[in-house]
Amino acid sequence: MDKTGCSYPDLETERLLLRNVTPGDEDFIFKLYSNQEVCRYLYDEEIYSSREEAKEFIKWNQNPEDKGNNRWIIFRKSDGEPLGTCGFDSWDSVNNIAEIGYDLWIDFWGKGYMKEALITAIDSGFHNLSLNRINAYIAIGNKKSFKLLESLGFVKEGIYREKHLYRGKYYDHFSYSLLKRDWSDLKEGEYETR
Repeated sequence: MDKTGCSYPDLETERLLLRNVTPGDEDFIFKLYSNQEVCRYLYDEEIYSSREEAKEFIKWNQNPEDKGNNRWIIFRKSDGEPLGTCGFDSWDSVNNIAEIGYDLWIDFWGKGYMKEALITAIDSGFHNLSLNRINAYIAIGNKKSFKLLESLGFVKEGIYREKHLYRGKYYDHFSYSLLKRDWSDLKEGEYETR
């Protein structure tokens, strides 16, 4: 936990602020998850067609201390623009495991924002949640996403066959993990966190 005793504190990087989702984020959440391109590889849920779905997403991710899952909205510090989200789900506090997920609005792809956000989110997971292992599942076709994870030290463990049933078809996903010892062993200074 951080100094305030919070397992899911708001976070800051050189260019970004990560704040836990609130009801005021409904417009952005709806914009994000109703976009075909953003949701191209998200086979665990239908693309949003109503603001009610955005409200449910926010409700699901509020009170993370009680529920064991969260979602940060990623904001650019220079102008307060929301860029995307990231967060933890399926927190197993007995075995110190959680799953990380993330998404980014299309205008901000390829600018290094998500890598910057994930570095601080991962570091927070290992320190504030006392995680030993972080899981990630990436749809087989999502090359940019698995390259991002590999650049952060995640190890591809194999294929999680037919992980999600989406619109009548099953989709395989790559299964990735990052252990705390792997993260600690990365070259000092390579992933500067704040």
